[in-house]
Amino acid sequence: MPFQISLTPFSEKVSTRITTRPELERAIAHAADLRASGVAVTLVVHEHKRLGRGLELAELAERLRAGDIGLEFLTGELQGHHDPGGIVFTVLAALSGMEREYIRDKTLDGHESARVRGKNIGGATVTDPAMLSMALHLRDQGQSLRDIAAQLLITQGKKKGKRPSPATVMRMLRDHDEHATAAETNEIEPAR
Repeated sequence: MPFQISLTPFSEKVSTRITTRPELERAIAHAADLRASGVAVTLVVHEHKRLGRGLELAELAERLRAGDIGLEFLTGELQGHHDPGGIVFTVLAALSGMEREYIRDKTLDGHESARVRGKNIGGATVTDPAMLSMALHLRDQGQSLRDIAAQLLITQGKKKGKRPSPATVMRMLRDHDEHATAAETNEIEPAR
């Protein structure tokens, strides 16, 4: 029987945290179609980290195993051909989940460290006292966050001349309300 090789490249440049990955789904569907015709199929991936993390990786391994589709990694610690139903995928799923948690913990630690050092986390502020005053006036008139945002302009920074998002307006008003409440609470001392 002659040996036939068919290569169909699929490329996706999205994070493995994204739940909808159309190119990966197309690749798996194509592999399943080929396998249904009786052809031995191997899904070739650059590195195991590109397939998914944690539970997603375990579910994908089960789909490939159920479809009798082989898997090969071109690089990384798992370089080579692997049986999707084997122990490698069980271990992979566990390690990938732990890796995500480790990265998350390190990121949160870094944010906390930056805050302690007085660094600003996130983008530059786009609000100013004049914008807050106008937003408070419009809110007192009963306007929605969307309507308020549509009437304000950013006066500084990269976004100068653009309108703030309703979420930015909401945060600005919420922060103002929280500070006003805290100031009122601190002004009135409890009776002794």
